[in-house]
Amino acid sequence: MRVGVITFPGTLDDVDASRAVAYAGGEAVALWHADADLKGVDAVVVPGGFSYGDYLRAGAIARFAPVMGEVVEAAKRGMPVLGICNGFQILCEAHLLPGALTRNDKLHFVCRDQWLKVENNETAWTTRYDEGAEILVPLKSGEGGYQADQATLDELEGEGRVVFRYAGGNPNGSRNDIAGITSANGRVVGLMPHPEHAIDALTGPSDDGLGIFLSLLDAVVSA
Repeated sequence: MRVGVITFPGTLDDVDASRAVAYAGGEAVALWHADADLKGVDAVVVPGGFSYGDYLRAGAIARFAPVMGEVVEAAKRGMPVLGICNGFQILCEAHLLPGALTRNDKLHFVCRDQWLKVENNETAWTTRYDEGAEILVPLKSGEGGYQADQATLDELEGEGRVVFRYAGGNPNGSRNDIAGITSANGRVVGLMPHPEHAIDALTGPSDDGLGIFLSLLDAVVSA
C-alpha cells in the first residue's frame, strides 16, 4: 500500500501522517504541492497545518495547488482520500466534500483530546471501527466549525454520510455536532480532529486513530 502525503507551505502534520501510514503497514510517499504528480499511489492523505498561512481563508489557496488538480481527478475515479483538519478544509474548498469550515464559535483556538462517535463504519477509512464506537483523538484547530445549509445537512444525515460526531460536547459550533463527513461513494473522508496523533498509546491519548489507517489497508487490498 503506497499512500501519498501532501506537503504545502505551512503544513505541520505531514510527518505524523506518514508515521501513521507506516504504523499501519503502508509506505508513505511524499507529495509536493507544486508537482502535478501523485507518483502512482493507492491513496492520498491531505494532512493538517496552516497551508499558505491561512492568509486568505483556510484551505482556499491550497485548493489551487497543482497537486490538488490530480487529487480531484483521482478521487473522481475512486481513489481513497483523507483530509485531516486543514486537509478537511482543503477538500471542502476543492468541492470534494460539501460545506465549509469556519472560525470556532467562541473565536478561540481549541486544543484538547476529543471523544468522537463513529457514525459510519462503511467508508474506505472506517471499516475497522464498530458503528457507535467512541474513540479518543486530539483536536487542534481555530477554524473547525463545520457549516452547511439545511438542505446539505439533510442530505448528509439522510444518506448516512456523517462519519464522526463530537461526543461529550461540541467544541467549535459545528452544525449537528459534525466532526467528519464522507463523499457519496465513501472513498473521500474529511475530519477535523487528528487521528494521526493517536496511533500509539505511549505518545497519544490512545491508539484509536490507527483504525483509520488500518481500514485503508483493508480497502486497498480488497480493491
